[in-house]
Amino acid sequence: MFGQFLLNLFIALLWLLLVDAPTPEITTFFSGFVVGIGILYVMHRFFGTRFYLNRVIKLINLILLFIKEILISSFSVMKQILTPKLNITPGIFTYKTNLEGEWEVTALALLLTLTPGSVVMEVSEKGDVFYIHAMDIEQSKEEVIRSIGKYEKAIMEVTRE
Repeated sequence: MFGQFLLNLFIALLWLLLVDAPTPEITTFFSGFVVGIGILYVMHRFFGTRFYLNRVIKLINLILLFIKEILISSFSVMKQILTPKLNITPGIFTYKTNLEGEWEVTALALLLTLTPGSVVMEVSEKGDVFYIHAMDIEQSKEEVIRSIGKYEKAIMEVTRE
C-alpha cells in the first residue's frame, strides 16, 4: 500500500517536471496526482495487493461509523441522566472478539472506551475476550454488542488485505 502511494507521488512529480510551464504550480502537481491515481488503479492488479485508496476509503468509513455511534450513545446517556428517577443497572459482561493482532484489538478497545456508556475494563491475555462495563446492563448491553459488531467489521476491512 505504501509503495503504491510513493509511486503515485513519483508520477505526480514527473507530471510536474514534464509539463511545459515556466514555473511549477501546485495545481499541476495535483493534476499529476489524479492522473497517477488513474494509472495505479488500472495497474494495481499487477502489484499483487489491493488498490491503496480502498483502504483510505475504509478508514474514512470507520471514522464516520465512530462519529455516528458516539452520537447515538451520547443521546442514550443524556436520556438516562436527564430522567428524574435514575433507573439503571450497571454491570460487567464479557465479549469474545474475532479480531486478531494487537492493532485490531487495541483499536476496538479504544473505540469502545471512547463511546459513552461503556468502558473496556480488561482484555484477556490472548486478546480475544473483552470485559466491558456498561452503564445500564439491561439496555446498554444490546447496543454495545451491536456497536462492537459494526466496529469489528469496519476494523477488519481497514487492516486486512
